[in-house]
Amino acid sequence: MITRGLRQWRQLAIAAVAGCAVALATAPIGAAPAGFQLNDSHFHLTNYVQEGTDIHAFLEMMGTRVGRVALFGIPLQQHWSYRVSGDAAPTYYLDSDTDLYYYSFTDAYIAQQYLSLSEEDRKRFDPMITGFNPADMYAADHIRRVLETFPGVFSGIGEFTIHKEFVSSKVSGEVASLSDPALDRILDFAGEAGLVVLIHNDIHMPFAKPEKARVYFDQVKQLFARHPNTTIIWAHTGLGRVIQPITGHVKLLEEILDDPKFSHVHFDISWTEVAKYIVATPETVAVTAELIERHPDRFLFGTDEVAPPDQQSYLKIYDQYAPLWAALSPEASAKLRMGNHERIFDAANRKVRAWEAANVRRAGSGAKEAQR
Repeated sequence: MITRGLRQWRQLAIAAVAGCAVALATAPIGAAPAGFQLNDSHFHLTNYVQEGTDIHAFLEMMGTRVGRVALFGIPLQQHWSYRVSGDAAPTYYLDSDTDLYYYSFTDAYIAQQYLSLSEEDRKRFDPMITGFNPADMYAADHIRRVLETFPGVFSGIGEFTIHKEFVSSKVSGEVASLSDPALDRILDFAGEAGLVVLIHNDIHMPFAKPEKARVYFDQVKQLFARHPNTTIIWAHTGLGRVIQPITGHVKLLEEILDDPKFSHVHFDISWTEVAKYIVATPETVAVTAELIERHPDRFLFGTDEVAPPDQQSYLKIYDQYAPLWAALSPEASAKLRMGNHERIFDAANRKVRAWEAANVRRAGSGAKEAQR
């Protein structure tokens, strides 16, 4: 039931889209007020061929607008087959019919980039482990090994994918599954070590028929229920390019948000595809704002940008969300844009550092322990 206050916010949201949101959308990049505007809970420093932006250049892109960033690469490498595309080297998973394969070196690269920063600049990053195969029972051992090799660096795991339109069917080897014991082993270890989990899983099958619309959703709920002590962020609220909001999308999210046994589960609203759905009309903005107002501690902002070339490209989604920022109360907006990231990742950093202190005997492979 919508309270009187939420009805008022809905009216304000519709008015904002028609008027004052325009001013926010057209504000020039770099015209930052005092203090940061956002934290980014979902950012890829490298792309699908493991190329990207040097972290020092990226720090300049963050500038005075972005406070902290959850930092990760991409765990999958696009296979370049000369037989298929000749000299046209693919750089994205839609550029070629060839497969994708897991690329574990991404974790060492992210650690190296992070450790190249000054101690003060490191405070603005929350690095994540991604270079594991979630269908492999040894994946949890890889995650543990990364923590042992680079103590003081990582805060979580992900973004990693189970079911994703176009991508899942291209990955070499066994198909990942929400009911795989390997995934349970990963989430068990994440809970033990205090690592935040950022998972990509489509909320329903592509072009799902009504009788199959809940298959993935019910499986992901069962997965989350099995791991109550693990902090989880569900990327993009389960949406994608063809995984569009179906009738009752908000009700599906509220099945998790309203149930106390899922208090450890959060959602990010990253990706321009998701922003496109949310800001499509004044009504979609109002519905989203009402949902966030009801659950202000459960949503995080992220860009989902991949190796951006400049600040304008990097922050285009933040400006795309201008109608939503205008529709939210100042308190809910602050939590979504900054506060929830700080609360979740600060807690993770304390837990992971404590786990490392109790379990890591020495820094491996000559890696220098980072102070956080």
